[in-house]
Amino acid sequence: MKIAITDFSFPNLDIEEGILVAAGNEVVAWKEKRPSAELAELVRDADAVITQFASVNAEVIAGMQQAKVIIRYGIGVDNVDLVAARSRGIPVCNVPDYCIDEVADHTLAFILATTRQVVTNSNLVHSGKWGLATSLEQMRSLRDLTVGVVGFGRIGREVSARLKAFKCRVLVHDPVVVDSTIIHAGCSPASLSQLLSESDVVTLHCPSTASTRGLINRDSLATTKRGVIVINLARGDLVDSQALTDALQSGQVSNAALDVFAPEPIPADHAILEMENVILASHIASTSVPAVRKLRETAAGLALMAVRGEDLPNVVN
Repeated sequence: MKIAITDFSFPNLDIEEGILVAAGNEVVAWKEKRPSAELAELVRDADAVITQFASVNAEVIAGMQQAKVIIRYGIGVDNVDLVAARSRGIPVCNVPDYCIDEVADHTLAFILATTRQVVTNSNLVHSGKWGLATSLEQMRSLRDLTVGVVGFGRIGREVSARLKAFKCRVLVHDPVVVDSTIIHAGCSPASLSQLLSESDVVTLHCPSTASTRGLINRDSLATTKRGVIVINLARGDLVDSQALTDALQSGQVSNAALDVFAPEPIPADHAILEMENVILASHIASTSVPAVRKLRETAAGLALMAVRGEDLPNVVN
């Protein structure tokens, strides 16, 4: 059987090949993302397709003649056209249970770094100066703050559990989670409008869907507390990048910490790159040696199950 890998960010595919080739399959892979026309040719006769960041759109899926599964290296599947795959009878699988602790830890690191001004004060000392790098008002204790968590899936719940140790009030908005589940976790359920208007920190942990893209925009930012902190480790397109940039410049948003952005990579001339009140990372919150190994082993294992005709878990379409 042929397993096609559209793109990958790892140094090599030794883990995947150790699972798939050892079982008698062929692995054909491209390191970098390719245009749709080229991808369609790669996957045309593939029995299983694994993808990381490449756009597996309707055109690419239409070229699949015998694919038994499309697997996403990751939790989100917004680079795969789920409807087109479903119309062709091709299941799409993700890896929903990896990097939960890594992203939750990174979220807390971002929240603490912005509320305690860790980076700005470190930069001041590195520049040869001494003292407080910001106004006293920007040095805040989580105990005194309300943190709004948008999305109460695996990661959102782990973030909320960690926040409780810091004695802050935690508001949670997730329209598909019942209030009793949120209350049982020691948090307070809230509408999105209530969360935005009452939170000192807003952290996003929801998927990119038609209803969540652009969730943080010019209008929604206007309803927040002045000086709110925005944290995003979910998907870049949840936030209108220009609206956030403008809000940072006006002071409506005091600080932001972003592991994701729209677009990625951030354009070299983007104003947000010059802002001292923004912490930036290059979509790396999910990484650790155990997490990446689990991701790759799970993706390869799903491909192997598909070509063997076994029932698949984690089907998202």
